[in-house]
Amino acid sequence: MNQVLEVLLKRKSVRAYEDRPISAEVRAQLLTATLRAPTAGNQMLYSIIEVSDQALKDKLAVTCDNQPFIAQAPLVWLFLADYQRWFDYFLVSGVQELCDRRGLTLRMPQEGDMLLACCDALIAAQQAVIAAEGLGIGSCYIGDILEDYETHREMFKLPQYVAPIGLLCFGYPTQEQIDRPLTPRFDDKFIVFENQYQRLDAAGFDEMFSEREKNRRKSDNPDAPANFGQAMYLRKFSADFSVEMSRSVGVMLKAWAGE
Repeated sequence: MNQVLEVLLKRKSVRAYEDRPISAEVRAQLLTATLRAPTAGNQMLYSIIEVSDQALKDKLAVTCDNQPFIAQAPLVWLFLADYQRWFDYFLVSGVQELCDRRGLTLRMPQEGDMLLACCDALIAAQQAVIAAEGLGIGSCYIGDILEDYETHREMFKLPQYVAPIGLLCFGYPTQEQIDRPLTPRFDDKFIVFENQYQRLDAAGFDEMFSEREKNRRKSDNPDAPANFGQAMYLRKFSADFSVEMSRSVGVMLKAWAGE
């Protein structure tokens, strides 16, 4: 098999790591590959904070929905959507004076700029994930960095046009993690469409979720979820962490817009 495809197809999230540091040489290789990620207009609308302070890692393990393995990861990178750097450059370059001469109103970074920067940050993060896999290093995304925005903004001294979008933990996987089977994915017919979006009906959902329903842990409790959809609604969509994430992202958007 093509080596790149092999790396892509064998990758899985790793949450348990050997007590083994990532050397400076390997880290440099990982970073070089990460910074070659595709980026909008070659602007690199993202920044990366390497969280090396153990006290900060310990705190992230709590603020990111109480996940102790974050504190134990040998390498932790925080990916930030960053328009602050470019906007500061515009100001240093005399863009305000240019606008004044032309009778223009200086445009501030807005929601579209934030979304574009989010895309850049996540593309770079995924580049890091694949590069790490190729180097024999496991990784895990921490989506919970979107929660508790006020705390994370203060922890990392983030200015207005910088937002925490993705947290990645890296480390050499334990043998148990290496041996763990891959998590199954949905069949492509439920995900990939031609020319237009296709909504599913009840029969389509039954087929799509048949394996997950079959493997779902059942309960005799009459108040327990009756199917996989109900279980996922309670476990993920309506869970406290998900509600907090939506609140936090709302605050993040308002802060970016200067509200």
